[in-house]
Amino acid sequence: MIKYIGSKRRLAPTIVRSCLALTGGRPGVALDLFSGTSRVGHALKREGWRVLACDSNAYAHALASCYVQADRERVLADAERLLGELRALPPEPGYFTETFCERSRFVHPENGALIDAIRERIAQLSIDPLLEKVLLVSLMEAADRVDSTTGVQMAYLKSWAPRAHKRLELRLPDVLPRASRGPGLAFQGDVLDAAEWFGAFAPDADVAYLDPPYNQHSYLGNYHVWETLVRWDKPEVYGVACKRVDCKVRKSRFNSRPRIAEAVRELIDGVRARNIILSFNDEGMVSREQIESMLGERFGEAPVVLEHEDNRYVGAKIGIHNPSGERVGRVGRLRNREYLFVAGKDAARLREHPVAA
Repeated sequence: MIKYIGSKRRLAPTIVRSCLALTGGRPGVALDLFSGTSRVGHALKREGWRVLACDSNAYAHALASCYVQADRERVLADAERLLGELRALPPEPGYFTETFCERSRFVHPENGALIDAIRERIAQLSIDPLLEKVLLVSLMEAADRVDSTTGVQMAYLKSWAPRAHKRLELRLPDVLPRASRGPGLAFQGDVLDAAEWFGAFAPDADVAYLDPPYNQHSYLGNYHVWETLVRWDKPEVYGVACKRVDCKVRKSRFNSRPRIAEAVRELIDGVRARNIILSFNDEGMVSREQIESMLGERFGEAPVVLEHEDNRYVGAKIGIHNPSGERVGRVGRLRNREYLFVAGKDAARLREHPVAA
């Protein structure tokens, strides 16, 4: 899966164990709000869970469509055939090359020309939307493996990363068979709307996994190249990083210091599920005490809190630089603490049988 700040790659096993502890070990129904890379939803689906995922960004919806909604038995044969055709396309530089390889330096131009050719061909295909999402995820992940960044797209490296000189390689994503609890669903939209909609669509949800942003940096701004690659709307861009112009107006309450606490409370109160697992960070704009209070008010008792210490985003090791590339500041710390707040009707099971973070 793509490099992603806030990825739950290390925490996913703990989240899955916590979900299973809440259900007594059986696969259940999970809501995955702020699905991002769908790493958690994918891990739950592998264990047989029915997953309903939501994110507001198009690239995240493509990932959820591939890893949560698409089933291997439905798309495998066609995906392998079409990927074979796409691999054989000659390079053809276009919008992506000009914008993200020449005006900026996220991907080497030789790979940019391949991305342009492949993306244009996908746009011309008249295929099932889920199959299209599988192809787009293959392309996104291929581009991610040869990019020249530290993991986010607010900037790019001054010199090409060694991986940028490797040839773009399309691979079949790890699409799973249909889960035993039923088909997954990927929804694109505001998570506060989805919390209510999912409640009506799947009122028997065992767990709602919530992973909201915790600071002022939007995921759209961090991954605008993938957003454009999936939307393929060839937007006007601005700045050194060639961000989409709608980065200026597509704002989330969860990235606003004055509004995030209200948004988190609304989400906790509005989601319809027996249990909530909420992921947050000790650098977040809502405190641990506030979240414990919100969950306590919703369920009538304090949540179980699992703590995990980890390295901060790799950019913290590089330091703070100005637009000219000069180092202008120091980062305060290189480690942070991740919290998993577990609350709900079945949380007593975790108190009786604790899950290690």
